[in-house]
Amino acid sequence: MLFCWPIRIYYEDTDAGGVVYHARYAHFFERARTEMLREKGFEQQKLRKENLAFVVRKMTIDYLHPAKLDDLLTVETTISYVQLTSLAFFQRLINQQGKEICTAEIVIVSIDTFKMKPTRLPESIVAEFKQ
Repeated sequence: MLFCWPIRIYYEDTDAGGVVYHARYAHFFERARTEMLREKGFEQQKLRKENLAFVVRKMTIDYLHPAKLDDLLTVETTISYVQLTSLAFFQRLINQQGKEICTAEIVIVSIDTFKMKPTRLPESIVAEFKQ
């Protein structure tokens, strides 16, 4: 399943040269993952009421080309795998010509918010994203 989320580059995303600051890419990827989950009915606030939250366990980012002020980009998100307590995502940030700007591999873990320890993913999430 491919999920696409548009991103516009604003002044606040850039450094003094008008190039996207490296840490902002993590923000773009986070928003796209959140919106992908929301589209499938897994809103963060609902999950927190069930004492469940997601935390990033691992993130690998490959910066390929600079993004610049006013660029209109798309974050493409797919699920790489589903395990007992974790989901792995592959994300690409591409420009309007389809050129890869940045890629990321992110593993998130579901945790019990009271115990702050890993817990099983809900069956509904596993069923939705299991390949």
